[in-house]
Amino acid sequence: MDFSDQVAIVTGSSSGIGAAAAIGMARGGAKVVINYSKSSDAAEAIAAACVEAGGDAIAVAADVSDDAACRSLVEAAMDKWGRLDILVNNAGTTKFMDHANLDGLDKTDFEDIYALNTIGPYQMIRAAQPHLKACGAGSIVNISSVAGVRGVGSSIAYVASKGALNSMTLALARALGDDHIRVNAVCPGFVGTDWFRNALGEEVFDRIVEGQKNATPMHRAGTPDDVSGPILFFANRASVHVTGQLLVVDAGLLLGMPVKIG
Repeated sequence: MDFSDQVAIVTGSSSGIGAAAAIGMARGGAKVVINYSKSSDAAEAIAAACVEAGGDAIAVAADVSDDAACRSLVEAAMDKWGRLDILVNNAGTTKFMDHANLDGLDKTDFEDIYALNTIGPYQMIRAAQPHLKACGAGSIVNISSVAGVRGVGSSIAYVASKGALNSMTLALARALGDDHIRVNAVCPGFVGTDWFRNALGEEVFDRIVEGQKNATPMHRAGTPDDVSGPILFFANRASVHVTGQLLVVDAGLLLGMPVKIG
């Protein structure tokens, strides 16, 4: 897809889905801000991959749960390239907790997860809005989850945060339409990223991957590249007539497996 002369910010893009989306846009000629919170080496490697792919990139540290950091991240893009066309809100977090264990989550868990998964995207959108408006055809892509649609996922706090992000996507699509800013969300199912592998451990990770293969009509678990394609579609001006959409990307998990008769 052509992203020539366009500038994008992708939060949480030093690995996984965010990195795949950033590199994909760079292949189309985009200039990309690679955002990270901890691993500068990983972020710089993705920035280098973006340049190698044909775009340009800088790596910028920012915790998007902090409003001042969000504003600084947007300023970094403006200082470097003088415009902003695309915002991909990918940064997120969770706590793994069985839904039946109501004592396993406390107020702090909810606040921490909401701060990054829901409030962070809002703060980024607020900081980016004037510049996305100025470009004349801005696009915001929120990376949500099928958890926010089905009510299943790593924890009830995570499910709630993604459900809120989905509702916020719809509200902002209405609110920013007059500014010619589109707002959409991609809702992946389980995606086999290094982050999940490290968080869950090899044995649990492999079991979930196999479970996904058995539970989806397409019999496969997702990869970052599987999700980056829909992100690029929403980010690109090819989807200029599309806003307020929640696109589930889960190999058909939401459908359930077909019932075989006979």
